[in-house]
Amino acid sequence: MNFDFTPAFTDWTALLSGAIVTIEVTVCALLLSCMLGLLIGIGRLNPKRRVTYGFCSAYLSFFRGTPLLVQLFLWFFGLPRFGLLLPAFACGILGLGMYSASYVSEIVRGAIQSVDRGQMEAARSMGMSYRQAMFKIILPQAFVRMIPPLGNEFISLIKNSALVSLLTIHDLMHEGQKIISVSYRSLEIYLVIAIIYWFMTTFVTVVLRRIEVKLQAGGMVQ
Repeated sequence: MNFDFTPAFTDWTALLSGAIVTIEVTVCALLLSCMLGLLIGIGRLNPKRRVTYGFCSAYLSFFRGTPLLVQLFLWFFGLPRFGLLLPAFACGILGLGMYSASYVSEIVRGAIQSVDRGQMEAARSMGMSYRQAMFKIILPQAFVRMIPPLGNEFISLIKNSALVSLLTIHDLMHEGQKIISVSYRSLEIYLVIAIIYWFMTTFVTVVLRRIEVKLQAGGMVQ
């Protein structure tokens, strides 16, 4: 079997451009998922608030119980049926972000619940409202504990972002498929794509490990 990586080296700028788009989509989706995940995670803290808790639970059930690819297609092909014409890039971010939010919400909820309940009681006894105690006392401590699992979610988003190529977004996978359509060297191009994804996820992993070591050294992560 003869390998020919010439097409990949010839069009390396296209692959680089695609990798940059992949990073952009992933970062934007992560920001969206963190914002939504925070709201949903807090909404699932108190089952007594039936409407909020029920809505958040239904959100988790749907987005965790259906394939990400189907959700992306619903955004891309479904919104135009209602007169909403969003760019493919926006649909990709919405699809990835709302899917990821269902997992981030559980990270948020678990981190908040890991903080000693006595701290909330102490804050309330000092005259703070529930919202003040949550945002000034509980969340800052919980955020530090969220960093490792959020990093893992970031890595998952990088890999899941390959699906947005099906929405005609010019990400790494899409650019690679364009090269394959001309060169017919599918194995070689997919190998190069896999290596680029591996480099991106490895870089994120190394950065996260360094952050965890610094937090542990500072006694911020137990």
